[in-house]
Amino acid sequence: MRQEILNRFLQGTDHTGRFIVTSKVTGITYYVEPIDNGKPDKLWGDVDPATKKLTGDYGNVRRGAVKESESLITEENGFINIRVFKGSPLAEIDRRDKEYELDRKKA
Repeated sequence: MRQEILNRFLQGTDHTGRFIVTSKVTGITYYVEPIDNGKPDKLWGDVDPATKKLTGDYGNVRRGAVKESESLITEENGFINIRVFKGSPLAEIDRRDKEYELDRKKA
């Protein structure tokens, strides 16, 4: 994985929702990036005190996810075993850890 991508990955996590988790069971490090291509449910921004109108619509920023086109998790950036799924990424990591433990017990 390119160092430039690693340096960028955690920048602005409150806006992008990106985070890194290392499994205590397997030692695997997961790079998580929520994807949301839809429009936000609610528009938000600044209210002009004179006109009482919404200005500076921030509807697509600071939403804790990125659009698919903005994703850093790509093969071109050096990521492998890329998976896209719906639901909690932490629940998916837990599921994978349990599967790993079952496989170890069978061996």
